[in-house]
Amino acid sequence: MQHDLIAQARTWLAEDPDPETRDELGALIEAGGTQELAARFAGTLQFGTAGLRGELGAGPMRMNRSVVIRAAAGLAAYLKAQGRAGGLVVIGYDARYKSEDFARDTAAVMTGAGLRAAVLPRPLPTPVLAYAIRHLGAVAGVEVTASHNPPRDNGYKVYLGDGSQIVPPADGEIAAAIAAVGPLADVVRPEDGWETLGEEVLAAYLARTDAVLAPGSPRTARTVYTAMHGVGTSVLTAAFQRAGFPAPVLVAEQADPDPAFPTVAFPNPEEPGAMDLAFATARRAAPDLIIANDPDADRCAVAVPDTATEGGWRMLRGDEVGALLAAHLVERGVSGVFAESIVSSSLLGRIAEKAGIGYAETLTGFKWIARVDGLRYGYEEALGYCVDPEGVRDKDGITAALLVAELASVLKEQGRTLLDLLDDLALAHGLHATDQLSVRVEDLTVIADAMARLREQPPTALAGLAVISAEDLSRGTASLPPTDGLRYQLEGARVIVRPSGTEPKLKCYLEVVVPVADAAGLPAARARGAELLAVIKRDLAAAAGI
Repeated sequence: MQHDLIAQARTWLAEDPDPETRDELGALIEAGGTQELAARFAGTLQFGTAGLRGELGAGPMRMNRSVVIRAAAGLAAYLKAQGRAGGLVVIGYDARYKSEDFARDTAAVMTGAGLRAAVLPRPLPTPVLAYAIRHLGAVAGVEVTASHNPPRDNGYKVYLGDGSQIVPPADGEIAAAIAAVGPLADVVRPEDGWETLGEEVLAAYLARTDAVLAPGSPRTARTVYTAMHGVGTSVLTAAFQRAGFPAPVLVAEQADPDPAFPTVAFPNPEEPGAMDLAFATARRAAPDLIIANDPDADRCAVAVPDTATEGGWRMLRGDEVGALLAAHLVERGVSGVFAESIVSSSLLGRIAEKAGIGYAETLTGFKWIARVDGLRYGYEEALGYCVDPEGVRDKDGITAALLVAELASVLKEQGRTLLDLLDDLALAHGLHATDQLSVRVEDLTVIADAMARLREQPPTALAGLAVISAEDLSRGTASLPPTDGLRYQLEGARVIVRPSGTEPKLKCYLEVVVPVADAAGLPAARARGAELLAVIKRDLAAAAGI
């Protein structure tokens, strides 16, 4: 067994084109690090609907140039099999370790396979790549990013020519094509022959961002902005300047791209502590709101002044921002379909119904939301918002930030705030309170065991609320294809449990709806919602054995 493992590692080493990972793997072989080698050669990173994502390092279970070259070769073979030979593939990348290398390798493989390749001019937000695919008439796009994952990770996200991320069966067909790639020496990789795009593609994206705003709308909201050490600063500030908003006050420590993400444990605005520097900056600058992007700027987080919160600032939940943007678009008189994933708040459906607007529910991920017929607006609770589906068929943290700033400006002129509008929505539709139980694991069997336990012994009540229905989403429903998840409808509440598609986490999404008669009843309704969520979380953890 040990001999086979060393032999496998030596075979990989002989093909590896990267001096860094060659040295790393050579040292492991020399040291006889069988436990570490076993982890790296336990299989291959699986190419799925999120593409590839994993820790950087040598070996087939890590993100590295060898894995990326195989992925690119498989994608090229798939595109040619689909009759797309000679088509254009656009490649974007963020500022993480190895991102530029992986983008260059992808361009070389596409060129060598007879496709045309064009690389974005520098590290730019993922939505710029999603926009460029349709703008340039590409047959596919690749974004090298690990989004908000830890610094040691990188990833590889694939889009097809409609500008949406891949879904089944394309993901399986691309995975099969990757598996069929032979020795790396047989993958043709010329030194040049692809195009490096100029700033005009970014200029076209920025020109399009204006489309999300109402002509002549107020643009007075003052913001503090953090890019979370990612690639958002230059693009967001340019978009705000074009639109006529006051220049955002930058969180200086996090404004420039830095793959080490030195000021945050996890570069995700939802993680504890990630917004601390933004809050500190806001206490000095006293803006109307804080806007944060994640490192590839496809997500948008919002915080607002709140005297009831310690420190004076409160992060809004993704569901709250999702409802606020929907209410703003309704007020502007838009038409079309509002869509969200099943893990997001049911409040969107109520807003759409009252406004006489179409509504759709999809599986988790913008790869599904973006495909809804007639989509006008889509959101997901994990801080993702698609506010211009004709321009970007994916979540876009730049245009979402513009729309939030417009809404804050409209309310500011009325002497009101985003919190006031949330109160209005609670009075109109009931208080929708959401929370999440998220468990990060080292051992993935913990997740499988929890799902199996819940399937075998589904809870009959949570927080004293009877479970009215228990659905195993792996069997699919009348409106949803199969997915690994469980959905429980309770009296006045809803719970969904699923493994994360991009991180080693079990995620449980909780929602309670508390009726509220008048404004005086809001504090009691909020307290009741928080209490129910806390007890549901406790009871669900016990039922899942986590």
